[in-house]
Parts: sequence; C-alpha cells; structure tokens
Amino acid sequence: MPYVLTVDQRASRRGPDRVGEALAELTAGVRPVLPFERTAGDEFQGVLATPEAVVDVAVRLVRLGGWSIGIGAGPVQSPLPPSTRAATGPAFLSARRAVDAAKQRPMRLAVRGAVAPDAADAQAVLSALAVLVGRRSDQAWEAIDLVDGGRTQAEAAAELGISRQAVGQRLAAASWELERELRPTAARLLARAAG
Repeated sequence: MPYVLTVDQRASRRGPDRVGEALAELTAGVRPVLPFERTAGDEFQGVLATPEAVVDVAVRLVRLGGWSIGIGAGPVQSPLPPSTRAATGPAFLSARRAVDAAKQRPMRLAVRGAVAPDAADAQAVLSALAVLVGRRSDQAWEAIDLVDGGRTQAEAAAELGISRQAVGQRLAAASWELERELRPTAARLLARAAG
C-alpha cells in the first residue's frame, strides 16, 4: 500500500524557496514509488512504498527544518501515472488534509489515513520522534550520522577526534536509542492506518 507525503514550506513568503534543497536531500537514498516533485509554489509531493520509508523521510524533513509534513495512508488509484502530480486516490486526499492539519500543530506533522484511530496513533509517535530529532545539536548529528553510516562508536570517536565516551554521551543526549525504538513503532502504526 503506497503512502503519500504532501510537504509545504513554512513561512515561504519571508524567506527563500527551499523546495529544491529538500528535493535534493530526498533524492539521495530514498526510493519512491513516484518521485517527489513540486506540485505548486512551495509545496511538493511524493509517493512511498513502505511505512519505514515514510518514517525516514519524515525524520529527514524534520532535521532540515521549516516544513509542514502531511502523510496520507491508504489506497491510490492504479495504475499509477508516471508523475506524482497526475496521481489520485484516497491517500492523496488524506495527505492534503494532513498537511493542512500539520500547519496548525506544534510539530508541523500530521497523519490521516483509512483507519483514523491508527492514523492518530501514528501521528502521536511521529510527533514524539519529531521532538527528539528537532532538539538535536550539530555535534549530536555528527555522531549519529557516523554510527548510522556503519561506523562503531570507537571509529566515530577517532574520526571526530573525541573519546568513545564522548560519542556515547552525544548519542545519549540525542536520545538515539529511543529514536531506534520509535521508528519501527511508527512504521507499524502507519501500516495499520493504511487499512
């Protein structure tokens, strides 16, 4: 079951257009069913195949900062066209409702889906994950990027020129282990929300 993300830049009238930056970030390492593309003005949309991919993209966007993120979970009309802009179906409508709701939420993230209670649960877990990610320091991200990239804490420490204990402290302060627990929980709830 595909998932639709509709993403809108916050405060776009007061700053530069950042859609190109976000699209470049999402092109690396994300395999969409339909590619992320600008749909109108400072908004873009894409279709992902798995709830795990949705969680990953949501975390990436929270890290970039400045986005309202709407996630629609449910069916899409098939066959899918080659362009995201030409696609339709309930998940697209859910994503539109979700991004509108996200603009009113403190963490600027909302989920709407075929099964409303599960969509609400997914939204709660993803919002908690967004709080964790949004509070991280640049130093914490340096350690996380290295460890998530496959390095041991000792290797990350050597590369950063700090002690292994300092890497562990950065990961702990960033609640990295909690993120690793929340990600699969959010994915399971998104799968249920899709029906």
